[in-house]
Amino acid sequence: MRLFSHAFICAFLIAAARGHSSRKAARARTAPPSQPTGGTSGTARLSLPLAVLGCQFLPRLLPERPAARCRSRCERPSARRNGPPPCPPLLCAHQARPPRKENQAVPLMFHPLSVELKPLPSGGCHVDIMPNLSLLLCLLLLLFGSPADTSAHEEQPDFFGVPLKKTSDNPPSFPEQIFSLNLAPVSPAGASFFRRFQFEPSDEAAGYGPIFEEQPVDTIYPEESPEDKITMICRARASPPATYKWILDGAEIDLSADRKHYALSEGNLVISEPVKNKHEGRYSCLAGNTHGTVVSREASVQFGYLDLFSSEERESVYVKEGQGAVLLCAPPPHHPADLSFRWILNEFPTFIPPDKRRFISQITGNLYISKVEASDSGNYSCIASSASISKSVFSNYIPLVPLTERAIRKYPADLNVKFPDTTTLAGHNITLECFALGNPVPEIRWRKLNGELPPNHEVRMAGAHLHLYNVRSEDSGSYQCEAANSKGKDYHSAHLSVEAFPEWVEHISSAERDLGSAYTMSCLARGKPKPRIRWLKNGEPLDGKEMVFRNLTFEDSGMYQCIAENPHGVIFANAELRVFDCAPTFERNPVKHVLAPRNGRVVMECRPKAAPKPKVSWSKDTELLSNSSRMFIWEDGSLEILNVTRTDEGRYTCFAHNNLGKANSTGSLTVTDSTKITLAPSNADVKVGENARMQCGASHDSSLDIAFIWSLDGRVIDLDKDAQHYERTLNGSSDGELLIKNAQLKHAGIYSCTAQTPVDNVTSSASLVVRGPPGAPAGLRVTDKSNKNVTLQWSRGADNHSPISKYTIQYRDGFSRDVWKNAATSPADIEGNAETATVVDLVPWTEYEFRVIATNTLGTGTPSVPSLKEKTLASSPVVAPSDVGGGGGTNRELTITWTPVQEQYYYGPYFGYIVAFKPRAGVEWTQVTVSDPRAGRYVHRDPSIAPATEFVVKIQAYNSKGEGPYSLPQTIFSAQDAITDAPGSIDGKALSATEAVLWWFPISQSNIDGYQVKYWRKQEDSEGGAHKVVVSGKENHTRVDGMKPDSLYLIEIRGYNSAGYGPASERLEIHTKKPPPGQAPRIISKKLKGKSVNVAWEHVETLANEAPVDGYKVLYRPQGQSTGTLYMTKWRHIELPLFENETYVVEVRAYTEGGDGAVSQIFITGGSATAARPLSALGLLLVAVLCLNL
Repeated sequence: MRLFSHAFICAFLIAAARGHSSRKAARARTAPPSQPTGGTSGTARLSLPLAVLGCQFLPRLLPERPAARCRSRCERPSARRNGPPPCPPLLCAHQARPPRKENQAVPLMFHPLSVELKPLPSGGCHVDIMPNLSLLLCLLLLLFGSPADTSAHEEQPDFFGVPLKKTSDNPPSFPEQIFSLNLAPVSPAGASFFRRFQFEPSDEAAGYGPIFEEQPVDTIYPEESPEDKITMICRARASPPATYKWILDGAEIDLSADRKHYALSEGNLVISEPVKNKHEGRYSCLAGNTHGTVVSREASVQFGYLDLFSSEERESVYVKEGQGAVLLCAPPPHHPADLSFRWILNEFPTFIPPDKRRFISQITGNLYISKVEASDSGNYSCIASSASISKSVFSNYIPLVPLTERAIRKYPADLNVKFPDTTTLAGHNITLECFALGNPVPEIRWRKLNGELPPNHEVRMAGAHLHLYNVRSEDSGSYQCEAANSKGKDYHSAHLSVEAFPEWVEHISSAERDLGSAYTMSCLARGKPKPRIRWLKNGEPLDGKEMVFRNLTFEDSGMYQCIAENPHGVIFANAELRVFDCAPTFERNPVKHVLAPRNGRVVMECRPKAAPKPKVSWSKDTELLSNSSRMFIWEDGSLEILNVTRTDEGRYTCFAHNNLGKANSTGSLTVTDSTKITLAPSNADVKVGENARMQCGASHDSSLDIAFIWSLDGRVIDLDKDAQHYERTLNGSSDGELLIKNAQLKHAGIYSCTAQTPVDNVTSSASLVVRGPPGAPAGLRVTDKSNKNVTLQWSRGADNHSPISKYTIQYRDGFSRDVWKNAATSPADIEGNAETATVVDLVPWTEYEFRVIATNTLGTGTPSVPSLKEKTLASSPVVAPSDVGGGGGTNRELTITWTPVQEQYYYGPYFGYIVAFKPRAGVEWTQVTVSDPRAGRYVHRDPSIAPATEFVVKIQAYNSKGEGPYSLPQTIFSAQDAITDAPGSIDGKALSATEAVLWWFPISQSNIDGYQVKYWRKQEDSEGGAHKVVVSGKENHTRVDGMKPDSLYLIEIRGYNSAGYGPASERLEIHTKKPPPGQAPRIISKKLKGKSVNVAWEHVETLANEAPVDGYKVLYRPQGQSTGTLYMTKWRHIELPLFENETYVVEVRAYTEGGDGAVSQIFITGGSATAARPLSALGLLLVAVLCLNL
């Protein structure tokens, strides 16, 4: 058994040595020939990584010493972390034991090998092992199994990303312990083997703990999703790369046990074929490496669904006209809770647009109609949509049946939609709903009970929605909506609470701290409710509100997470803590060469890397320095020298030491001449638009460069960015004059010139006064108001060094389209020392904004910030409706019309109209109230009204303060009686293929205004698409055109007046003629006979569907004119007179009962004739198209 165990050890060493040597041999081929390849005989150098052989194999064979500990090196500031220790306890055991004499062995006995640890001269240790038979066999196999190699370790970044170079054989430049296995006896032949197997504590690849770049997010998986998987994202940046685990509802997911559903893709968790009762829950991701572990934020996986509406039929809703109605949506089961709602009327996609009268609640989905009208009749369907799963469903139709009442009643405002007490988060948007039923349609107004409505509010949906954007904590409070109409008011108020998601005020960050030092990690977060703080280390919970370390150990290293949470969310702050110790080193931060001005002050820094904190001393050349009145060594080791002189020049050395070692670094100090201002800037005073110059000159050490920096009131001037106003004039390197161009008020202030060299700087300042128009007045507010006047008060702004001579007040209202107008004031001229005035001649019940502008001798200043909007008080209307008229309508009606009063003349709330009318011969006026301010028509229905009765009408406006003046009386007539008779003896005939003439006996009633003739093709057309012609009531015949050839038409005629159309006549049938021939006559000859010309043409042969030729028409006209002499003939030739020196056109066409056919042309000039190509109907069409294109 013992032999078997030794053989196993041998096999392990052989495999490791061969694998490692083969990799290093490839690198050795490119190494320089001078690179060392081994050590002295008797010491074998094993190049296997210590973390593999030393940390994984030897600790299992040798007993670990409790006091043994491996320290991280200064250039490798990594501490012992989770996972295997960086060095085996065996190899470092001598550090924890009492010091021994040089070359004295440390016996460690175990069977079957005898092991001794011996300190090496270089500060390391080696192990002496007395081999037995199995070990000798192992050595022989190794000796002849693989060649020696040489290699160099690659550059690896340290904790701060700075590469550290190290070689396998050269002694390191910093204190380092070298460990070796010394196997005795050793033959010279085995020297190469032993050189390969020296153990070195390889620097851990400098790295860092996991830092999340992507974390899981809340996911809603639609149950009907075609993609049968869910991907939860998790990705962390780490070195070495992170490994990942996933947690579901507090328990780790065993990925290997459920490969059907779970898979890990890099750090992402892929859930295949998700099942609700198994995969719904809260997920978090753990990312870890050798530096530690961090936990991601939690993210939920939910399964979304939206069922269908119930299939049950919806009952009809019967409502009287004028009453309100509520149609219930009753959305089906769904998840998540957020749905949006729309309604359709009769068919998709006829959506109901929400307006002042109709409202759709986005909370319940119900449709509210404040006042039902006859036009609301129809079938309604609710559409519920879930944006989370991209699905919509429709309800069954709900019939709404308005019931007509003889007199529509009015109802007071009644709030049916009321927003509840609501809690929202700061930075979010929130919508409060309020809607009322009533007739007239109620007006809805919003206010905040404990203050003004927030500036970030918007009233939408005709007042039904109060929308608050980017809510702030000060928006908390009670909000009230008021619904009002002429019949009454209704109120509702509820509280809005604004709470807040956690956010960091102070959080942790990665740190590197000395072993044994004190350190505190703390977090502070704000939110509402106040967040609770908890801690994790490497994913495990810790107690306490902060992490306090009084004596840091290596075990304190790791990944820490501070977590702040309240009911609204969780935030994480992650940091890595590294604990280290090492001897001082200046490799990263040596003492530097420093320049100092004479008589100035200089600080030379001494900041070695060391832990514990080193003690520091300084020397100049060979002289040890101590604190004095001019020199002082700071606590951090820096050296400060005051009142520097030339004698202070020299080489300065900083010495640092702690219990692990010591180091020093040398720098130098050079003293230069100090910089002095020789020409200081002087004060200046200019007006707006003028230029100003600021001088500045300085002397300095000639070996140094100098630069001039200008600042205004402490802010450095960017000469490139502000080149429009600033310019440096170049008058030598020691002159820094500044030119200020086109000075404005903003350029006034204290200008400072700083002359700066790499060693020192000096500053001198002067003031610039810019005189200009006054600044804007401040604090403008309304102190008193009436229906036409508003009193304002303000505070004076800056006079900009010129006294204010007067103020101007401007206003704007909602009707001026953002145009500011000068206001009439009392007093009319507002003096410059005034801070109050009254604006007069305003319009009642109008919302105004005001601003004030100051003026002095240098101009008019900028306006003040506008005041808050203020509405003047209400008063009775003074404007009457215009264009009063009316008449007509249906039987037994009196229709009255007018032009509505413009909104700016309402002068108060609850604006409407009083319509008064009476018969011309009557005495008593009938008054009717119309509450809609936008109405312009009223129809009075009364069965007792005689047709065409003369009425006198007048209209006045009213509001909550009273009634205004009446309009001028106007005369109108009631509707006529409807026509009861139809035209008789209707007859007619076709004139051509496209025209017909009609006649009839007129209706005997006297109230007829005219006749409507309607005609359509019997077979091809429907009555709905019939052509219509209107004929005066004084006529009893008409001509209709635009008919189709060879078609049978139906024709009916009816009378009409303002009461509507009367009954139709009996239908008349007329068949239109066949169309004329489409072929034009072909002109075959032109014969001159003295002073005449004979033109002949061929006979036109007609088609079966064309009317036969009755004869020919010849139009003889001068060229360029459309009229001439028309001849008709049955012959196929004609003789026409000739006119000298003139060109005539001859047009020939056939005529039939269906009309005239296509035309042929010929041109005749003096004694000659030129034929034009006959134009057929198709040719004429092509010519017309060409002309249109041209």
